[in-house]
Amino acid sequence: SRQRLVDIASGSCDGEVRIWDLAHGESRWQATAHSGFVKGVAWSHDGEHVWTCGDDKLIKMWDREPETEDGGEVAPVQTILGQYAFLGIDHHWKEPLVASCGVDVQIWDPQRSDPVHTLTWGSESVSCVRFNPAERQLIASTASDRSVVLHDLRSATALRKLVMQKRSNRVCWNPMEAFNFVVANEDHNLYTFDMRRMESALCVHQDHVSAVLDVDFSPTGREFVTGSYDRTVRIFPYNAGHSREVYHGKRMQRIWSVLFSGDSKWVLSASDDFNIRLWKARASEGVKPRLPREQKQHEYQEKLKERFKDTAEVRRIARHRHLPKAVLKAARLKGVIKASKRRKEDNVRRHSKPGAVPHVAERKKGIVKVLT
Repeated sequence: SRQRLVDIASGSCDGEVRIWDLAHGESRWQATAHSGFVKGVAWSHDGEHVWTCGDDKLIKMWDREPETEDGGEVAPVQTILGQYAFLGIDHHWKEPLVASCGVDVQIWDPQRSDPVHTLTWGSESVSCVRFNPAERQLIASTASDRSVVLHDLRSATALRKLVMQKRSNRVCWNPMEAFNFVVANEDHNLYTFDMRRMESALCVHQDHVSAVLDVDFSPTGREFVTGSYDRTVRIFPYNAGHSREVYHGKRMQRIWSVLFSGDSKWVLSASDDFNIRLWKARASEGVKPRLPREQKQHEYQEKLKERFKDTAEVRRIARHRHLPKAVLKAARLKGVIKASKRRKEDNVRRHSKPGAVPHVAERKKGIVKVLT
């Protein structure tokens, strides 16, 4: 929830929706919301309602605290019927507007049964839609034609379209830098873009060894969490190419959804093994509040780490993480493949006319073109 730290909403592949209380680790209520998969869950701007969408062409609104009799089923407050199946949903940060995606991007007003706007730019299906938390009239969406499209609600038109080499699964805006967003791509990488200069990425985030399926920013805007098909959860600084933390579990399967808590201290992940897991954003820190003496000691240790971070032994300890055997082998194989491609390109360049094989920056390799 955008208003309460302890409220979490989840949807599953059997059509069930649950509201969780993080403080007690319990489900507050549950309901069978859709006849197929629950494709999207979003909290309203005031935190009092939950919006869900699914394969059954329905969008439903639920109360946070529904009034039900003992043993009675929870009923939705409102139901909207669409023409096609929905693939995602998001809510405006200040106004009662809902954005859904499927065949195209549609903007809904709870007071009307028809969409207020329909936004499209020549794609078969749209898999993700996100409102900008700062510039609230901006919408970003990812589509099946490998594109990332920016829309403006004020004129109900598309602004720019970025076409990449491979499909993007998710997009997420930086809450503190209104023009920047991160894209989770099928090529195992994440790309940070400035919407004003999309011809080149600001940063390429590499570490995953399989497709990145979801990404979510911390409320501070300084880092984001990612979930991948390689069964790992990683936390990246917003301006670093490699992750600072990686989480994995013996029984954890493919990760389809990740989320940062409102206080940026916790990370949630949802995976194929029917579980939602709660992780600490900083694995080495304790859960209980520190005493003043402990806080001073912690700050002193952090200063020491910062001062000697370039020392070989300190750098090795700070970077070392245990990984599953399959992920470690895949990372090594990926390194061999990249080195081989680089060596082959250097050989071709060495035996070609000057300028025939130009150097292409890593930040531009994944981009095909930008349309306006």
